[in-house]
Amino acid sequence: MFNLLSLFFSPIHCDAPEAWQIGFQDGASPTFEGITELHNSIFFYLIVISVGVAWVLGSVVVNFSSDKSPIVYKYANHGTLIELVWTITPAFILIAIAFPSFKLLYLMDEVISPSMTIKVVGHQWYWSYEYSDFVNDDGESIEFDSYMVPDSDLEDGQLRLLEVDNRVVVPVDTHIRFVVTGADVIHDFAVPALGLKIDCTPGRLNQTSVLIQREGVYYGQCSELCGVYHGFMPIAVEAVSLEKYLSWLDSQS
Repeated sequence: MFNLLSLFFSPIHCDAPEAWQIGFQDGASPTFEGITELHNSIFFYLIVISVGVAWVLGSVVVNFSSDKSPIVYKYANHGTLIELVWTITPAFILIAIAFPSFKLLYLMDEVISPSMTIKVVGHQWYWSYEYSDFVNDDGESIEFDSYMVPDSDLEDGQLRLLEVDNRVVVPVDTHIRFVVTGADVIHDFAVPALGLKIDCTPGRLNQTSVLIQREGVYYGQCSELCGVYHGFMPIAVEAVSLEKYLSWLDSQS
């Protein structure tokens, strides 16, 4: 009975892409919530515009056909008022869309007082991670490479083309800064459920931040065409509680 109740009342999150998926994955960060809110707002405008344009076109076809209006009045072809309306109205719509869009864009670029920093380096074709805030017993930073698990080595429950041998383990409810770059060509560090997408450019350091609000495993992929194995360098970010994260750090050292 308890299992049935938990099945109906416990949320089941979609933190990985699915076949024929149309909608978003379930977000786990304030950035992603802002992206979905902006998407829904713009989608509302699109529906209103589509209905309005379809109604105007339909009315013109029905009411101003050659049968109903054999004589064309000059103001039916040219009208200063209507031209002003269809020029100014889209401008106001663009302004209404631009304000929340720019606000979200600048908020995503802000990195405010991060509690920890993870360095990410894209290679052909794998990822390298370095936890520069923590050192092991030898006085070296915790760092490792992350490769995709091939199909022949996948275990039950693991996702094809998304599972890696070393996940990025991070604590929840913590401001995390990612400093990214590329070792050879341009890569792109993207995790949709966290609202992360940033270019890894050789010779340049880019940074972004994230606050993960719940535990889980979040999958991503390189989103910049980087060579023949571009589709085989996935990203797996595992968000855990602070206690589990400290235990993981202890195991790494």
